[in-house]
Amino acid sequence: MVLYDDNRVAAIDEPIQDVQQFLNVLRVQARSGLVQDVEDIGGQARPEFRRNLQPLGLPPGQRRGRLAETQVAQPDLLEDGDLRLTESSAILKYLADKIGSPAYPKDLKQRARVNEVMDWLNTNFYREYGYNLVYPQLFAHLRRPTEESQRVTLEWGKEKSKGWLQILNDHWLGPKNQYLCGDQITIADYFGAAFVTLGEIIRCDLSPYPNVQRWLGNMKRLRSWPKVNEVMYGFAGSVKDQSFTAL
Repeated sequence: MVLYDDNRVAAIDEPIQDVQQFLNVLRVQARSGLVQDVEDIGGQARPEFRRNLQPLGLPPGQRRGRLAETQVAQPDLLEDGDLRLTESSAILKYLADKIGSPAYPKDLKQRARVNEVMDWLNTNFYREYGYNLVYPQLFAHLRRPTEESQRVTLEWGKEKSKGWLQILNDHWLGPKNQYLCGDQITIADYFGAAFVTLGEIIRCDLSPYPNVQRWLGNMKRLRSWPKVNEVMYGFAGSVKDQSFTAL
């Protein structure tokens, strides 16, 4: 079983931190004893890794480069025998089931709750927060074609994100839950934390959402958090002098 990662520039356009965090915590064994995280498939990776890239219309020499000049290559993120998965939500569920992790409960009702939160994050929160607020300010291919359309998009994303964060704060977490589905960590937490911390790149202020801050604090205390997120934080540092529309 191999985990591929071609877009490690900021690890944000197709979030993979959630998968890597989960793997680090569980110490999943795979080919050669470890899950293989490849930072530069286009330049240094072995041929068997390069064969599994599925580029979005980009020749090999253009798969990596400045964010302002390239689209993003979509790799096969997980390969296990003849199975290839490219969506992090599906990968998390598959890995958890494969090793029988308590982070994806076997009880149908508990599992349904985990699935519900993950679907909500992916179809509601991430849509506005990621694609209408964060990404249009970081990736040229997601920037709107005119200044006015960009401004309107960001204002829309900002206001909608406030509403979704309030729901995350009040409904999913509340004043008592340590994690999204109660007091036990689940794959929904790995999934959601990767989304919410995108806002740190554009310097979003989450202080109006204390329950969200408490939850993220729990996630950031994971021993593997600094290593898994070091590239994202490095990218955030590289744009610290840029002006962003943020919460």
